[in-house]
Amino acid sequence: MKKKLVIFGVGDIAQLAHFYFTTDSNYEVVAFTVDAEYIESSTFCELPVIPFDAVKTQYPPEANDFFVALSYSKLNAVRKEKYLSARALGYRLASFISSHSTILNNAQIGENCFILEDNTIQPFVTVGNNITLWSGNHIGHHSKINDHAFIASHVVISGGVTIGEQCFIGVNATLRDHINIGARCVVGAGTLLLADAEENGVYIGTATERSKVPSTRLRAI
Repeated sequence: MKKKLVIFGVGDIAQLAHFYFTTDSNYEVVAFTVDAEYIESSTFCELPVIPFDAVKTQYPPEANDFFVALSYSKLNAVRKEKYLSARALGYRLASFISSHSTILNNAQIGENCFILEDNTIQPFVTVGNNITLWSGNHIGHHSKINDHAFIASHVVISGGVTIGEQCFIGVNATLRDHINIGARCVVGAGTLLLADAEENGVYIGTATERSKVPSTRLRAI
């Protein structure tokens, strides 16, 4: 018998969470919940939407698990707040781990994690609580991702890297081995980090500029 699951959120990530949990887990999504002022419809994905202040009464934690499906808004602070609120209500926080990922770290993965397809998590990696790993990342051996971080797609984290709480790592970023990323850092898309990053730092790679030669003058294409 499938376990019951309530999802916090009614946006794109909540819709994706519904899809992934429904098609690739032992959970049945039974309802969605958000703060009352954000409810615009009584249903989402053809399931009821319940005010968060009423969810414990209607879907008690004794019979339902919980998943917070939010993005990296305010450097993951909003997702962290709702995660902690759900825990305080007594819910067990579910994690989604795609069956299409390669997980070799002896299940050292916390709660309320969202690990999508084609992630490779090598041996001796520790993944904390409330972590999002979007699709296609490499998490190198002996690395540690602390709570409430968001790792976008196709990030390469080399061996022995420590990522602090509430960090955001953008698409195609590369982190060399044995460096420390301080809490609440933003590492932008395509950034190459070769040394430690101080907490609250913003690290942005150089964007590609338009060539002075127009495409109409390219003979080989």
